[in-house]
Amino acid sequence: MALLDRIDTPAALEGLTPPELEQLAAEIRDVLVSTVSENGGHLASNLGVVELTIALHRVFDSPNDKLIWDVSHQAYVHKLLTGRRDSFPTLRQYGGLSGFTCRSESPHDPFGTGHASTSISAALGMALARDLAGEQHHVVAIIGDGALTGGMALEALNHASHLNTKIIVVLNDNGMAISPSIGGVSKMLNLLTRSPRYEHVKADTKRTLARLPLGGRVLRLITWLKARIKGALIPSAFWEKLGFSYVGPINGHKVGDVEAALRRARDAKTKTTIVHVLTEKGKGYPPAEKDSARFHGLAPNAHSSNGAPPSYSEVFGQTVLRLMKKDERLVAITAAMCEATGLDPAAQAFPERVFDVGICEEHGVTLAAGMASHDFVPIVAIYSTFLQRAFDQIVHDVCLQNLPVVFAIDRAGIVGEDGRTHQGAFDLSYLRCLPNLTVAAPKDEDELRHMWFTATRLGGPMAVRYPRGRGIGVPLTGEPHELPVGTSELLRSGDDVTIAAVGPAVWAALAAAEELAASGIECAVVNARFVKPLDSEMLLPLASKSGRLVTVEENVLAGGYGSAVLEAMESAGLAGVRVERIGLPDLFIEHGPQELFRSMFDLDRDGIVRRVRAAFAELGAGIAASLLETPSGSS
Repeated sequence: MALLDRIDTPAALEGLTPPELEQLAAEIRDVLVSTVSENGGHLASNLGVVELTIALHRVFDSPNDKLIWDVSHQAYVHKLLTGRRDSFPTLRQYGGLSGFTCRSESPHDPFGTGHASTSISAALGMALARDLAGEQHHVVAIIGDGALTGGMALEALNHASHLNTKIIVVLNDNGMAISPSIGGVSKMLNLLTRSPRYEHVKADTKRTLARLPLGGRVLRLITWLKARIKGALIPSAFWEKLGFSYVGPINGHKVGDVEAALRRARDAKTKTTIVHVLTEKGKGYPPAEKDSARFHGLAPNAHSSNGAPPSYSEVFGQTVLRLMKKDERLVAITAAMCEATGLDPAAQAFPERVFDVGICEEHGVTLAAGMASHDFVPIVAIYSTFLQRAFDQIVHDVCLQNLPVVFAIDRAGIVGEDGRTHQGAFDLSYLRCLPNLTVAAPKDEDELRHMWFTATRLGGPMAVRYPRGRGIGVPLTGEPHELPVGTSELLRSGDDVTIAAVGPAVWAALAAAEELAASGIECAVVNARFVKPLDSEMLLPLASKSGRLVTVEENVLAGGYGSAVLEAMESAGLAGVRVERIGLPDLFIEHGPQELFRSMFDLDRDGIVRRVRAAFAELGAGIAASLLETPSGSS
C-alpha cells in the first residue's frame, strides 16, 4: 500500500500523476476486498466508486465543501481518504468505524445517510443554510445504487428547481440498487448509458470524423452531431426541462474525465448541476463484477452455509411461493429487495404477481392497499427499519380502511453490524398503536410458516415480524395451518415466575427457565405469538398466580410488548403482580454482533436468569432458607 499509506487527508491526493492515481485505485480495491471479506459489509458498491471518490476529493475541499453520500454504504473509499485509513480494519466492528457516514465519526461526514434517497433534500437544506449565513462552500450530493428512484429524491429535485441556490448532484449510475434498478427513471437513464445503439452511433461518428479534414467546419459538424445525438438519446432533456444543467454521461472509472466534469459543475453559475457518472458495480474484482447482487452485502467472515438451518428470509420466500401456488389472490410487493427478502423464487415462478417498486416504500404500501381493495391479498416484504418510512400509508391507506394487507417485517430486532440506521428496534411500538392491525412474531421458522397461512386468510391487515439470520433449526414438516389469532402458547409450567417472551427470545426464556429450575425456581414460559391482540385470558391468570411476571422482547421497551402487558393489567384491575420488562433501551443501538447486544441488554439466557434473580431476590433467599431448614439426612 505504498501510495495509500501516504494519504492521511484529501489534500495528499494533490500532485499525484495519472499512473499513481491508477495505482492508488488498485490499492484501495485490495483493501476493500480484504477488509469486507473479513468484517462483512457492502463490497460491490464501493468497488464501483473508487475513481469517483478520488476525483471528488481532488476537486472539492472536504470538510469545508460538503459531500453527502446516498446511500452511504458507498462511502468506504471516502473513509479511507479522510483520515480513517488506520482504523479501517475496525469497519462495522463494535466500537469501530460505522458502515455508513456518521456525523460523530468525522467532520468529513456532514450527514448520516443509512436510508436511501435523502441526500438531495439534505444538500438543499445545507445550501440554504450556507446562503443564509453568507458562506461560499460547495454542497455535493452523490446519489446512486438506485436511490434516485425514491420518491423523496424526486421531491427534492422538484423543490431544487424552484429555488435559486446552488447544489451539485452527482448521479452514480450503475444501473443497480441491490438488484437491477427498475422503473421509468432507470429506463430513462439506461436509454443512453446502457444502450448498444448509442455505442454504435458514437463509434460510427468517430470513424467518420477521423476521415474529415481539420478546421472550423468540422468542429461545427462535431458540435452539430453531438447536439443531435444528445437530443435523441441522452436524458439531458429531462434535467434541463427541470431547470438543471446536465453534464455527462461520464466514464466513472477514468479519474481525469470525472475530475473535468466535476470542475465544470463546481465552476458553473447555474443553480443545480447534475453530473451523470457511469460506474460498474463490483469494478476490479471479478467475482463481484459477475454477481454484484451477491456481493452487494457480505456477512462477517463469510463462509459456506452448507448444513445450516435456512434463514427466516428463505423460509418466508419458500412459504410465500407455496401459498401463491394454491391461492391466486396472493400477490407480493417489495421495495428494491426481491432477493434480500427471499421473494426471488416467487418472482421467477409468478413474475406477473410479484412487484418490485424500487426504493419507494410509501408507494409500495399504498399500491398494496389499492390491490387489496379489489379482493387481492398483497404481501408487502420490507425490512423493519425501512417500513418506518411508510408509517402514514400503513395508518391512512391500510389500517383506516381495514384492508387485508400482510406486512412481512424482515430484520426485526437487533440486526448487528449495519448499526443505528438499520436496527429494527421500533416496529412493535409503531405498529401496536394502530387500530385494526394484528401484530405477530413467531418463535421459530416453523411457526413463521403457519403465521403466513394465518395472515393471508385473516381478511384484515396483519404484520409479522421476524429477525435477521438463520432459524433455530426446527424441522419444517407438514402443511402450514391456521393459528387462532390472539392466542399465545404455554410452553412450560411453573408457579414462581411467569416469563412471557416474543419471537425467538422465547428460546432464550426456555433456556433460562431450565437453569433457574436447577436452583429451585420454577418458571412458566409463554410464547406470546400475538402482540396485538394480546392473549390476556392466558397471561393474566398466570401472572396473578405467580405474582411475578417477566416480559422479554427484542424491541424498545417504550410502547412495546411489555407496555401492552402493563396496559392489560391496568385495564383488568390486576394488582399485586410485580413486573420486570426486558427489552431494548431508549437509545439508538450501535453496530456490532447481534450476540453482543443480546448479552448486553439481557436478552439471552444468562441475562434473563440474572434479571429474574435480581428482580425477585426473595425467591433465592426463600430457597436458601428452606434448604437450611431441611432435616439432617433428608434430600
